Parts: sequence; structure tokens; C-alpha cells
Amino acid sequence: MNQLTQFYNLSHIFISFIGAILLFAIYYNIQKRFKQVLEEGALFKRIDKGLLYFGFGMLVWVVSGSIAYSVNYYQQQETLWYQLTVNLVSTLNNLFWLLALYYVNEAPSFIYRNEKNVRLISGVIVLTAILTIAATFLVGNKTIHGIKLIAIPDVLLTTFLCVLMGVSFYRTFMLRGLRLVAYIAIIAIFLLFVSQLSDLFVHLGTDFTNQLIRIVAKTSLVSVFLVLGTSWVIQLANTPKPNEIQIQFLDWSLLKLTIPSKGIYNQKVDFGSKTTQYKNLLLFAYRRKYKEALEQSIVVNSGGEIKSQTYLTRIIDNINAILSLEEESKLERKDLITFIGESKYRLRILPEHISIDEALLAEFKRDY
Repeated sequence: MNQLTQFYNLSHIFISFIGAILLFAIYYNIQKRFKQVLEEGALFKRIDKGLLYFGFGMLVWVVSGSIAYSVNYYQQQETLWYQLTVNLVSTLNNLFWLLALYYVNEAPSFIYRNEKNVRLISGVIVLTAILTIAATFLVGNKTIHGIKLIAIPDVLLTTFLCVLMGVSFYRTFMLRGLRLVAYIAIIAIFLLFVSQLSDLFVHLGTDFTNQLIRIVAKTSLVSVFLVLGTSWVIQLANTPKPNEIQIQFLDWSLLKLTIPSKGIYNQKVDFGSKTTQYKNLLLFAYRRKYKEALEQSIVVNSGGEIKSQTYLTRIIDNINAILSLEEESKLERKDLITFIGESKYRLRILPEHISIDEALLAEFKRDY
């Protein structure tokens, strides 16, 4: 084993291991400090495991680095079983990434909290593993025009998940005001994609450039994961408690809102012509205050009472715009509306803190 390969493999192992331990530590701290917030309103225990799965992905990198170190030490890197192991471990890493993205709020809508599509993509990942095994026995290490056939399924899958991660991380960090981190995340994920190409194109680059790109990509990605975990802690700490929020529906399009932790005290919010958002918010409030626990939620999907999550986001965006809130005081969707599983959402405000004008209520019930 040459010194360059030895340095890369050892660096890969320890960077991934330290990153995984730090992610697990942040996750444990979050569960300990904010467990009530994470579980509030759920009809079943629904813990956000996104950071946990990113940590497991790091551990998969530790395993792959350890295997690579051992194989290179005994000069067996050209064996067929090693090529198969590399691709299967990469596929397992992709599976953990997918499971993590299921919990990322700003992930593309077809994957965020969408169990059906996650199961479908998970099936594709399993199929990729099967195709990789089949290709190993059918074509082995055969290359055509410098392309290693056995690596094609895994590289295509990794490319797809890199796109999903890029979109998810960019949206997440931009939403949290971390513009520079959003750009760094895009660069790190792009480098991660580029680092996979040398497994497919056997003559691409030199050992030095390929391993340099890999170590930079993985170090950067570990850092991005840690920033993601830290920003999640800050977000949870700034989330208003349900018992401090008060809302009064005064008339059509008009309400009064109080959220002390956001500096909002009895401020009137006039939705004006934005009646759809106001009606949706009033429907949430009516369900929360007057219905039984199992009937307080609203299904939000193409076949539900509210057709898209975009309508939920618009409620919050309109309140922020109408109140002209400063950046640090702006409301997020999670502050007022909580997800409880199976495309169902519910207002976070306690029923006793919701007030609806009697005439407005009568008119609403008649139309509803």
C-alpha cells in the first residue's frame, strides 16, 4: 500500500467516525432537551430521526474506509469481491441518506413525509443492490471504453440522491438565513458526485486528485451535517411554546395574535383579499377548539381538504408580511402548525387559547 492511499483511508475512517459521534451526540442532546416539542400533538410517538440517519451514513463510511484499508494492505483491491463490497456499501449509504431526507422539511415534496414514495425509492435502492450483485457475476471487472460496468447502477443512484440532498440542503440553509452554508453544501455535494466518477471511469484523473476530491468532499459534508444539527437546535429553542400562543378571530379576514417569544402582543392581522389563507387558518382553529382529539387534524395532500402544503406556507408568509416582522422574529410554519403523520396537520395552539367571534363562528359553521 502506498503512503498516499494509506493516508486517504486513515483520514477517511477517522473523519467519518468523529463526524458520526458528533452527530449522535447532537441528536441525543436534542432528544433529551426537546423531546416534548418533537412529540407534541402526535397521536403516536413520532421522533424526527433525520440527524440519526445521517450519523448512520457516516458510520457506513467508517466501515467502507476500514475495508478499503485492509484490502489495500493485503493488495487485494482488484479482486471481484472487493468491487462488489464497495458498491453495496455505497448503496447502503444511499439508503440512510434517503431515510434522513424523509425528515428534512425542505426536501422535495415527493419525498418529505411521503411514506409511499420513500418505500418506492427504497425499493429502487434494493433493486440497485440486486443489479450490482448480478452484474458482478455476469460481467465482473469488465470495462468498455474505460467504463466499469459494475459501477453503473450505484453511480446513477448516488447521482439521483446527490440532487435530492443538494436541493434539500440549499432550501434548508437559505430558509434559516445561512446563505454561505447553503453554497458550501452545494459545493460539497457536487464534489461528492464528482468523486464517484472515478469509480465509473477507470482512467479519470490521478490517484492524488481523485483521493483529494474525496477527502475534501467528505470533510465538507461532515461539517455541513454538523451545522445542520446545530441550526436544528437553535430552531427548536426558538419555537414558541403552545401555551404562550393566543389567537382571536374577530371578523372575516381579521384576527388578533399574541406570541410573546416572537415579540407579538395583541397585534391585529388583516388578511384582506387573501381569504383562502384566512379560511384555512380558521378551519384549523375550529377543528382544534371544537372537535375531539382524533378529529382535530386536516389532511393536506392532493386528495385532502387542503390540496397542497403550499397553502400552509402561505398562511405564515402572509402573517409575516402583514406584521412586517424582523428576520429574527419571523414565524415559521412549525410555530403554528404541526405535522402529526399520514399527511395530517394540526394547529399547535391550545384550544383554550383560541377565540372565535360568535357571529363569525355561526357564519363559518353554516358555510362549512
